[in-house]
Parts: sequence; C-alpha cells; structure tokens
Amino acid sequence: MAVKAEVNQLKDGDKKGLVDSVETFIFDCDGVIWKGDSLIEGVPETIAMLREMGKRLIFVTNNSTKSRAGYLKKFLGLGLEITAEEVFSSSFAAAAYLESVNFPKDKKVYVVGEVGILEELDGVGIQYLGGEADGDKKVTLSPGQLMEHDPDVAAVVVGFDRNVNYYKIQYATLCIRENPGCQFIATNTDAVTHLTDAQEWAGNGSMVGAIKGSTKREPTVVGKPAPFMLDYIANKFDIRKDQICMVGDRLDTDILFGKDGGLRTLLVLSGVTDEATLKSPENEIHPDYYTSKLADLLTIKASVNA
Repeated sequence: MAVKAEVNQLKDGDKKGLVDSVETFIFDCDGVIWKGDSLIEGVPETIAMLREMGKRLIFVTNNSTKSRAGYLKKFLGLGLEITAEEVFSSSFAAAAYLESVNFPKDKKVYVVGEVGILEELDGVGIQYLGGEADGDKKVTLSPGQLMEHDPDVAAVVVGFDRNVNYYKIQYATLCIRENPGCQFIATNTDAVTHLTDAQEWAGNGSMVGAIKGSTKREPTVVGKPAPFMLDYIANKFDIRKDQICMVGDRLDTDILFGKDGGLRTLLVLSGVTDEATLKSPENEIHPDYYTSKLADLLTIKASVNA
C-alpha cells in the first residue's frame, strides 16, 4: 500500500529562518500574485515587507501573451510597485534564447502566439510572421490544394494563443518539417492557465502538443521548468542559486524549476495545486515547504514588531 509523502507545512517558527537564508525570491505570477486580473489577498503587504528586509524580488511567468512591458503595466495597474528589470516572461525568454544562439538577422520566426512574443522579437530586432496577423486565416481545401510557406523561416515559436487555428498549426508544421534546421521553440508546456479567477483554462501545452503531434519533434522549452530563465537571471544579477527561493503554485513547473536549479522552494496553495495533490503518493515533486498563500509570511513582521 502506498504511503503519503512527508511534506513540510511552513510553520511560524520556520518563516524567519527561510527568509533570512535567501537573498532573492523568484515568484511565479498566476496563482501566487494574482488569479486572472484579481490580486491575491495580502500580496502588496508581503512584497513591501520583503523589500524592507532587503530582499531582491523577481517575478517570472510562463504566460507569453504579454511582453515584459505588458506585464509591468499589469503589475502597476494592480497597485504593485515593480520595476521593469524585475519582470521575466516566457515571451522575453523566447527572444533572449534566439539572441543567445545568434539567430541570423536575415532569417525569420513563425509565431504561434500573441502580442507579447511579437513585442519581444521586435526588441531584439528579429523578423517574424504569423501571430495575430494569422488569427482569422482559414484553410479552404480543394483538390490539389497546397499551402505555401516562407523558406526563410528558421524557427517556430509556440506560445499561448487564444486565436490558434488550423492554418497556424499547418504553417508551423510545414516550416519545422520542410525548412532545413528550423528550430521548434516552446515558451512553456503548461497544461492549464488562469485566464480568469473562475476556472482553469487549457494552457500552452495544448498548442505545443498539436505541433509535436504533427512534426514528431520535441521543442526546446525556454520557460519553467527548463533552466534557461534561471540561468539567465542568475547570470544577469550575479546571484548564487543556493541563495534563491522559488515561490510557486505548480509542482511540475515552479517547484521542479526550483528543485532542478538547486533553489529553496515554497509551494503556495492559492493556485493550481491543492493539498491532496501535494500529499498524494503519486506526487514525486516535494517543495521544501508549503503554505496556503504568500501572505502567510506576514506573521514574520508581527513577530518582529512584537
């Protein structure tokens, strides 16, 4: 008979020790900071407390629908005082990855995704097609029908796309299968996402899965839990990985990202993962600690001021 895994709930006596042991907190956004467009209770106060304690704060999201600038606007709109250099999205990671491999300036990227990826590609001077421009395109089949595709496409980037359609899937498939050396890049493979705070919605894993199925190729993943963003952040800020704590709501992205990277890990139950899933015998991904929500850390302030 399977035995429930031992997992450590974050107790009041553990909180200050955890916070004191790390220099930098990396926060997931959906399910930790907000759900949909609703801020999770106590987040502004917790962020303010950690800043007062001298902690570096970094916000990392697998959602590629916005660019870093777009996410900064969302943070500020929710009343959170965040700077542009503290925000990292998987749309930014896709552009940074292409830049890191010296993507040729005379080649193009085909985008299955939304404006966030397009804005980030603009930011590094990479040519692209697809994205929102192909959102309304339909495939009308007739005898001998052939879809033309651009032979200069040297990478396909697949991000979350609310206007995904058969045209985009076929175009991406043709580029990957027929253009020599064409790269297949996924911003993430999340099963679900929080478009609203009312329910979970099909995530980018469904878009990536369609193109994996038609190409029989595995993508290079640049979002969590792949190491690219963590390595980029650690190098940019010159942070030792053992001085970072990853705070997230997903076991298979956030917590795995932290565990694989040698970080401290804190799971919050305010998003995708519930306590039953965490403690299930089938779950093999165990955070250092778990707690109900980020604001549970606020008792540190109360104990310090007592």
